[in-house]
Amino acid sequence: MSQGRGASRRDFLRAVGVSGGAGTMLATMGALGLAPTAEAASAPAFRAPRHSDFSLTGRAAASVVVVGGGIAGLTAAYELGKAGYDCTVLEARDRAGGRNFTVRGGDTTRDVLGHRQTARFSEGQYLNAGPARIAQWMLTMDYCRELGVPVEVFTNSNASAYLFNASAGMTAPVRHRTAKADVYGYVAELLAKATDGGALDAELTGEDRERLLSFLEGFGSLGGRVDGDPAASWRYTGGDRRGYAVDPGAAGTPGTVLGGVPDVSEVLSSGVGQYFSFEFGYDQAMLMFQPVGGMDRIPAALTRAIGSRRVLTGAQATEITDRSDGVTVTYRTGGRTRQLHADYCIAALPPNILATTRHNLGARVQSALEACSPVSAGKIGLEYRNRWWETDHRIYGGITETDLDLSHIWYPSHGFHERRGVIVGYYNTGANADAYAALTPREREARAVSHGERIHGAKYRTELASSFSHHWRQTPFVEAAWHRMPGGADAEVFAPLNAPAGRVHFAGDHLSHAIAWQHGAFCSARKAVTELHERVLA
Repeated sequence: MSQGRGASRRDFLRAVGVSGGAGTMLATMGALGLAPTAEAASAPAFRAPRHSDFSLTGRAAASVVVVGGGIAGLTAAYELGKAGYDCTVLEARDRAGGRNFTVRGGDTTRDVLGHRQTARFSEGQYLNAGPARIAQWMLTMDYCRELGVPVEVFTNSNASAYLFNASAGMTAPVRHRTAKADVYGYVAELLAKATDGGALDAELTGEDRERLLSFLEGFGSLGGRVDGDPAASWRYTGGDRRGYAVDPGAAGTPGTVLGGVPDVSEVLSSGVGQYFSFEFGYDQAMLMFQPVGGMDRIPAALTRAIGSRRVLTGAQATEITDRSDGVTVTYRTGGRTRQLHADYCIAALPPNILATTRHNLGARVQSALEACSPVSAGKIGLEYRNRWWETDHRIYGGITETDLDLSHIWYPSHGFHERRGVIVGYYNTGANADAYAALTPREREARAVSHGERIHGAKYRTELASSFSHHWRQTPFVEAAWHRMPGGADAEVFAPLNAPAGRVHFAGDHLSHAIAWQHGAFCSARKAVTELHERVLA
């Protein structure tokens, strides 16, 4: 193929991506035989430090103080502990896990604005206020297996969930499957008509054109070519992909296909097509998973493996001092100031918190910490007396997307057909999260319920039993949901955090290419552990 033809084809595929999203573009590439083949993961296997590393060299294991008891800090202590390192974890909050926080009945929090809450969830009900889902390729799954934490499917995408864009004039929600059928159907129709009409002859060979038309006919559920009538060819007219007004049943009950197919202008103006591309994201694609019983099963298992006596909660580090022969960490616990001396330190605090902690690690380290920009995010858990979304709406797990300040509504992916359940009534970020954080917990509940009622009807209010809201930007000793890293974790400004400062090493999901995921924290901790261990043996 000539260079000109290759460039034209790239332009064509780029145009497809703009109009139909990543899924349409990738599917089109597949139809043309251009999609890349799947390759097995080729990342090198991680080998945790072992006791034999020291016995072979005649050296004793070193002592390490880990500052920060989130996933990165706990993982570092766990992996080093396999080789007999003397590790102590200092965690300022009253529980380990960092942003891995599962709220259960009886849990009490007070945020930096003074809002105090005690969860009134019934037994067995909970809210994963931080991480709540795990992609199957992530290291998090490996640690669940290694630590004996059972997992179950998290429904990240559900055809029966809703989409609701109030700003587009929608007065009622539309099912995910219905909106997707209409968007893909019309995109396929427009592309098929353009292809068959010769508009793309400069970009496609004759064989390419027929392959693409064949693909689009199935992809969009189109009628085929009508000889002599281009206007009637390749039409999208709906079909059972949109759903049923009356579901199929026994003989004599074939079902009634959902009617009222909107025209292409209505579909495009609704803006619902913006919600489909996330399904193709590498870190969002099904299947996804969650630990059985709550995400905090992971830090609980790590703490058991480390030894609970080595994980000191309520211990706030106030100063980190690097010395030629070790590290001293000053911390406050129980109203007293104490010091802990160790050969090495792994600083696994959120960078915005570490930036406000006294240290002698240098100006470049401080500048790097200050360059990590905290992000706001919040969730509210709404416990209901009955699972009306299953009985009335036939929704079992999944996420409703909306342009309201709720952003996302999650239905529980566990406890199906049980009596009660907890819906995530909003999961929002940025300005929306900040707006809710400024409200009292009762005001947050009222605002979330009033918006959710527009989508789900009266039971969203009448069946509510209790709520609990949590906002990470206002959480003491954390004050961030995750961090924006301008240029990425490998940017030059962050180089001081990707190497030790004296005897202090750094770890956290912000020092990874999976920010906001536990996977990133696991990866960063393993990197820090590897570098520290190689240093000790050298």
